[in-house]
Amino acid sequence: MRIAWIGKKSPFCGNVTYSREITNSLLDRGHQVSFLHFAQEESEPGNWPNCQEVSLPFIYKSQVYTIPTFRATKVLTDSLREIKPDIVHASLTLSPLDFVLPEICEELNLPLVATFHTPFAGKGAKLISGTQFLAYQLYAPFLDNYHRVIVFSQIQLELLARLGVREEKIAVIPNGVDITKYSPGISKIKAEFAAERLFVYQGRIAPEKNVEALLRAWKQSDMGAKTKLLIVGDGPLKPSLETFYGSESGVIWLGFIADEARRIEILQGADVFILPSLVEGLSLSLLEAMACGLACLATDVGADGEVLDKGAGVVINTKTVRSQLRTLLPLFQDHPELTSLLGQKARKRVLERYTLSDNITRLEELYTKVLAQRPVPLRRGA
Repeated sequence: MRIAWIGKKSPFCGNVTYSREITNSLLDRGHQVSFLHFAQEESEPGNWPNCQEVSLPFIYKSQVYTIPTFRATKVLTDSLREIKPDIVHASLTLSPLDFVLPEICEELNLPLVATFHTPFAGKGAKLISGTQFLAYQLYAPFLDNYHRVIVFSQIQLELLARLGVREEKIAVIPNGVDITKYSPGISKIKAEFAAERLFVYQGRIAPEKNVEALLRAWKQSDMGAKTKLLIVGDGPLKPSLETFYGSESGVIWLGFIADEARRIEILQGADVFILPSLVEGLSLSLLEAMACGLACLATDVGADGEVLDKGAGVVINTKTVRSQLRTLLPLFQDHPELTSLLGQKARKRVLERYTLSDNITRLEELYTKVLAQRPVPLRRGA
């Protein structure tokens, strides 16, 4: 199958990881992939697919959204006309191009699939104000013009359906993780940081990630000299938070780590993974930690609560993150048998529901179904 993949190669975010892992896996399955992306030479390091690439010109891009140039539409159209793919898959980048892509593909008679990553607050889809709320309201009418829209959970499906996207257009295919790469293993990370117990946060250091609530709870819990908290990631709040929460409190700031092997080494040597976010989609960082056998604590936002429910981890209420962590952090520090048991359950949950292999199989089945339904006229409107 010839697949034109439209996504991001930088800056690092869940969308970037998703594009890299899925395109590599599709190539491994014998498909032909062309990767159209908003990047020049500065893409994030990593195991990027060896395939045809097309750079789409842009004015600005961030981890949240992308602004293409006026030429981008023509470059995209001409490239798709030349590639002649069987199907187009857009890992949506919160870009104006997302809204014209259905018209482009209709003109070229190409089936079009999208993955909609945008995070949301939690059960009942109680969106917070800001980017997430606007994105769902803005995108819903246009998503109905795609042949299929992939989301990560039933909760997200119900939200988009309430906003007007026809349910038959929506496919639930959760994120998946490479369970061979991300697995329990031997690590020297505790010795490196002189720690007997090691807790980890990995993600952006931004308001929606609620990292300060974790840091305040950590400092108030007085975890002791032999217990450390590793903060892996970068973002706008890092400089200010790093000033108040440092090594004297057992907090170690590692910044963004591009080397995947190093990130895996950290996970394999840690005991507990914490994700205190206010909004999420389905966190790949959480799935990676679970696959490595860490005990996981995460807020009930996006699909993360669904991932951990029924004993695979501890689900935290967003309204009481700090107070709950003040209770849980010492408990997890003092009871290694508890973290070991939860780590085993976390790994088992990933093996049952969230493997990359299953994700790709379901994606292939979706592609086949969409192609079998051709030609399907895309409804104009929006």
